[in-house]
Amino acid sequence: MAKTKESSKSKPKVKAPPAKKVRQRDQVTKGPHGGVRVVLVDDVTHVGKQGQVVEVKPGYARNYLVPNGLAILPSEHNLRLLDRYKVRVEQAREARKSDLKSLAEQIARTMSITIEANANETGDLYGSVGPADIARGMRGKNLLVEPDMIKLEEPLRHLGEWPVRIVLGYEIEAQLKVAIIPQSAGKR
Repeated sequence: MAKTKESSKSKPKVKAPPAKKVRQRDQVTKGPHGGVRVVLVDDVTHVGKQGQVVEVKPGYARNYLVPNGLAILPSEHNLRLLDRYKVRVEQAREARKSDLKSLAEQIARTMSITIEANANETGDLYGSVGPADIARGMRGKNLLVEPDMIKLEEPLRHLGEWPVRIVLGYEIEAQLKVAIIPQSAGKR
């Protein structure tokens, strides 16, 4: 018996190998309808506003929203960061709204712009006047409006005065009259 005690004392104890580290992936949280839940970093048309947790199709989130920085996955850390930036974004949004309201007032004061177009004797235009032409005419009066803000049912193809609706964003709209006159003979 004494030999067994001596032999156990002389052998060094073997340490157990360290436990394997298990990698834990960020699992995408599924919504009640089977889509992916994401937090919107910016306003996305037809999806939601900044800061909302919305459910979208997995491919839309994976291929468009997340790579373009429009959405992030809803983790505790991301939600905390988003709360910090919400205040700044809200202040920027309010400043943008006030700028758009002042632009709408300027458009209302301007009331109309004149665009020269090439036309025949009956008043039909050779071509048409579209949003890009109207935006260019407004820039001439220091009204900075993008062509996609100008909403026309169809391009203007006749001489005359036409009402045009301008959607500036944040539910701010303005009306403007566009007078289309024939181009002078010297410019042809």
